[in-house]
Amino acid sequence: MDPSECRQHSKSANDAIVALTDACCQAHLTEEYRDLCRRLTAKLCRKRPSPLVTGQAKTWACGIVYALGRVNFLFDPSQTPSLRADALCAHFGLSTSTGSAKSKAILDLLKSGQMDPHWTLPSRLANNPMAWMIQVNGFLIDARHAPREIQEEAFRRGLIPFLP
Repeated sequence: MDPSECRQHSKSANDAIVALTDACCQAHLTEEYRDLCRRLTAKLCRKRPSPLVTGQAKTWACGIVYALGRVNFLFDPSQTPSLRADALCAHFGLSTSTGSAKSKAILDLLKSGQMDPHWTLPSRLANNPMAWMIQVNGFLIDARHAPREIQEEAFRRGLIPFLP
């Protein structure tokens, strides 16, 4: 497959997956989840070769929502929104083991996991301690408790999401 064919195949896979994740988020989740799903799908689409060109769109869509659910504790009933893993996978017509396996593959590919600030819902970022950990003189500190000049420098360097 030449590069232009590969890009076109990747774009059609992206479009199919986004349609599925959008429908899931509209039915069960929030616009924040929808936006993160779109961002994650686009990131996977940009990888070369894109993993999205192999396998079924519904499996990738389920894995993407499941992966973001893991990062954001979607399966914890004390969270809002919350959704059981089996209900999420049932939405896509897949088994829980398939959804879980695909989400693990995605998180491994991204070198990501629970509480990853890059994949945390924006509304939860302020309360994610991983978003605020910076290294100062070899020591890990919570930037929210650092002097203002350190916070400003950390923000300037893109190490923290915003100035507390």
